[in-house]
Amino acid sequence: MQVVIVESPSKAKTINKYLGSGYKVFASYGHIRDLPSKDGSVRPDENFEMIWEMDTQSRKRVNEIVEAVKAADSLILATDPDREGEAISWHLLEVLKKKKALKDKSVKRVAFNAITKKAILEAMENPRDVDQALVDAYLARRALDYLVGFTLSPVLWRKLPGSRSAGRVQSVALRLICERELEIEKFVPEEYWSLEAQVTSEGSDPFTARLVSLDGEKLSKFSLANGEDAARAKATVENATFRIANVESKPTKRNPSAPFTTSTLQQEASRKLGFNARRTMQTAQRLYEGINIGGETTGLITYMRTDGIDMAPEAVMSARDAIKDTYGDGYLPKSPRMYKSKAKNAQEAHECIRPTSFSRPPQSLKSLDSDQYRLYDLIWKRAIASQMEAARLESTTIDILSTDDKTGLRATGSVLVFDGFLKLYTEGRDDKLDDKDDDSEGSRLPKVTAGAGADVDEPQTDQHFTQPPPRYTEASLVKRLEELGIGRPSTYASIISVLQDRTYVTVEKNRFIPDDKGRIVTAFLENFFQRYVEYDFTANLEETLDTISDGKADWKEFLHEFWDEFFATVEGMSDLRITAVLDALNESLGPHIFPPKEDGTDPRLCPTCEEGRLSLKIGRFGAFIGCERYPDCKHTKQLSRNKANDGLEGGDRVLGVDPDTSLEVSLRAGRFGPYVQLGEEDKESKEKPKRASVPKDWGIANIDFEKALMLLSLPREIGTHPEDGKPIDAAIGRYGPYVKHGNVYANLESTDEVFEIGLNRAVTVIAEKKANPGRGRGQQAKPTKELGEHPETGEPIAIYDGRYGPYVKHMKTNATIPGGVDPDQLTLDHAVELITARNAKGPKKKATKKKKATRKKATKKKTAKKTTKKATSKKTTKKTASASAEE
Repeated sequence: MQVVIVESPSKAKTINKYLGSGYKVFASYGHIRDLPSKDGSVRPDENFEMIWEMDTQSRKRVNEIVEAVKAADSLILATDPDREGEAISWHLLEVLKKKKALKDKSVKRVAFNAITKKAILEAMENPRDVDQALVDAYLARRALDYLVGFTLSPVLWRKLPGSRSAGRVQSVALRLICERELEIEKFVPEEYWSLEAQVTSEGSDPFTARLVSLDGEKLSKFSLANGEDAARAKATVENATFRIANVESKPTKRNPSAPFTTSTLQQEASRKLGFNARRTMQTAQRLYEGINIGGETTGLITYMRTDGIDMAPEAVMSARDAIKDTYGDGYLPKSPRMYKSKAKNAQEAHECIRPTSFSRPPQSLKSLDSDQYRLYDLIWKRAIASQMEAARLESTTIDILSTDDKTGLRATGSVLVFDGFLKLYTEGRDDKLDDKDDDSEGSRLPKVTAGAGADVDEPQTDQHFTQPPPRYTEASLVKRLEELGIGRPSTYASIISVLQDRTYVTVEKNRFIPDDKGRIVTAFLENFFQRYVEYDFTANLEETLDTISDGKADWKEFLHEFWDEFFATVEGMSDLRITAVLDALNESLGPHIFPPKEDGTDPRLCPTCEEGRLSLKIGRFGAFIGCERYPDCKHTKQLSRNKANDGLEGGDRVLGVDPDTSLEVSLRAGRFGPYVQLGEEDKESKEKPKRASVPKDWGIANIDFEKALMLLSLPREIGTHPEDGKPIDAAIGRYGPYVKHGNVYANLESTDEVFEIGLNRAVTVIAEKKANPGRGRGQQAKPTKELGEHPETGEPIAIYDGRYGPYVKHMKTNATIPGGVDPDQLTLDHAVELITARNAKGPKKKATKKKKATRKKATKKKTAKKTTKKATSKKTTKKTASASAEE
């Protein structure tokens, strides 16, 4: 028996079926081990020794594989045909050697470029050894990313509290987004004008021509800079006599684009289908692994992680046969089209992304879901079109000149003579989502004769303004990263996801907008680690990694050279003071944080004390704006934009004056979203004014004076329960609208119901809650991440989101995750240390009766102070309650 190991369990069954009973196929489920997220996983002082760790699930799968390999005759490693796949095979070999499962067994590596019977059997006939050069490139990249992340991130945590972490490639991608935003903010629109007129010649149909020269000078874009220039040009055209000076017609060709690579597939799926990179790759993965066709699982496309654009000769001939059968000989070029990758190092010389069989058009596959069908349709059309005849167009240019040769107009047009590949496929463009937006076929111009007279009528001038560069979409960002040689197409999806997960960027209308947190991190790195976010430096690292994968460079020499300089730079930051960081950030981000005011006043003057100046501050939860006169002046302002506050960019808004208290009711933006407030804080007693959050289902746009009063009147007393006479109240809490009776809280469906629900309905809701309590306070929330089993007890350890931040839980022990530690990077070992430290402190001390009594007394005093103000607002509540109780 021969053991075959693949990555995906869905592939395992299919491949086992193709290979037969002499083989047993196992799935590794991707990587079986990884570097633990803690210091010391990569050890530069020990020649970059790397410590690998397996999680509980991987350990179970590996044990199954070990037992199977021990009983087998040979081992075939058939992980994915890319750098990561090669690394997985290497990891498996290393583990199997340590467990002494191989002995004298034959070990071979095969790669399936497609999950079809033919491709699999051909691959099995051409085995090879594990490519150590590819493995070395993987190890170098993994060590490089680890060392940058785990060395640079702690600097961020210390110098910029509230920031998450910094990655080698993610930081450069973030810089691109932030620089584009800065371009947009600095952009000053520039005015320019154009002139078009209707032209006829000797009875021809009218056509449109544009002014291109005036007063004997060729016009540039900004030659007509204002309305006066445009008016003068219009008058000149109206008073001139014209002739047809020249007519030029020439045939042009438009060739099809090459088949898809990983990058171009991600770009085109974003433009035409609206898919993000992750969605594209997940869908492509399913198409590669295959679907059931006639009772047999068949892969529909070739491997989807590739930089290559060449197509296998047999696939080219199959595509040509499909073109001839479907569209006829006229759409088939005399010879096949050959494409060659422009990439400096096409990833392991893979084929392009194409259908495994051109005899399976999209419409013939009924079992595909919507995403699969649309992506397969895109891949099939692009691959077929790449082998079709070019489109033929006829381009015509007509020059119209005044008799004194000083004023000229020009008309251009193109006519599609033969559609060629355009019959099937047109490549999308940024901001265009479907083929009909393409302008390959322009207007047809009438036949006119050079030297003939021309009548120029209806000259019209139009005002224009230059537009700022657009924000990046996923498609344009991926394209830019590829142009700069940063990262690799297979990593783009994860790069973009990390930026969003860390809230460094947000996505609105499919555009990336940098969050203030992201801009601060970028400004910090540009000021203190400039070399490591430079585009050329990052691209050169990628080139070196490619050189290693070609076997032309030593990976450890490369790491030594990088690490010595990088470590010295980080060590130089140890004496860096927060004040120096703030000075640099205030200088870099000043124009963004404190934009000029229209009235010309100082944008950094504190609005509260009107003496101090505002500047960027760093607090426990990140950056904010504060007054330099702190603690005498405690003015602060949120820095990061909260989407919930959209609509309050102009500041607080006064809605009216409360008739009972004569205090202003205002709508304000807060750290946790918008809220309404009654009056202002009493500076002497420091008593906080009454506030109420704006419910999400109402939103800022719907908040008027009446609704603000309703929110401030809560909690609302609905009436008394008929069984025990205790009151039933309605209010809005942390988890939404609810009704309360004693210790029973029952959720309501909407905010409106808080003000409309009557006594009968409230009693019913309370009864339903008592009958089906659901999750109560004593029940545990679901973990955000499971870390594994405690090495001593065997009980699970997991991460949870708590009211006061993330924490780890083991049995009855909860341990807070320190503020400088990223929960996403927390390892099992680190969690065990936190649990052990928490247990060492012993149980939390419970408050004594005396302390409880003191707290209770203090609460009563606070309640007494607020009673007078609450009494007035409750008048309105009781009227509403008595009316609603009659339902």
